[in-house]
Amino acid sequence: MPHARSLLRVARRLTSESARAEDLVQETMLLAWRGFHQFRAGTNARAWLFRIMFNAHYAQGRKNRGGALVLAEMRDIAENPAAQERAEMAEALDSLAEEHRSVLLLGAVEGFTCREMAEILNIPLGTVMSRLSRAREALRARLETCALRSSA
Repeated sequence: MPHARSLLRVARRLTSESARAEDLVQETMLLAWRGFHQFRAGTNARAWLFRIMFNAHYAQGRKNRGGALVLAEMRDIAENPAAQERAEMAEALDSLAEEHRSVLLLGAVEGFTCREMAEILNIPLGTVMSRLSRAREALRARLETCALRSSA
């Protein structure tokens, strides 16, 4: 269970409800336990678990149904600029397409390399790199929009 916290962090961003995220992580652990005989010794166990989680997510047909995670109470956001920035970042991240959000979460938040992300998501390395570039660009544009709204 050493990677459960990381799995839950990403699952919360993939799903719109905390309970669904917990279910996804629980299913990931169950599938990993059942398929442990397929794990190759000497490979990255963390990447293997994330691959299982993304496969489970896609197999269940879970789609992004909108709705940012609540990071702080509204009064905290009004009183605390740092909380406001976190809420804007969460909103911008949640507004990205799932394929872009996935590569950002795996790369920027979880620290996977592009090659590891390609293995986890089962897509070519070049696709990972282009999605990562487009995701960063889209996130930057959304955050600029938030900054303009805040300053107006």
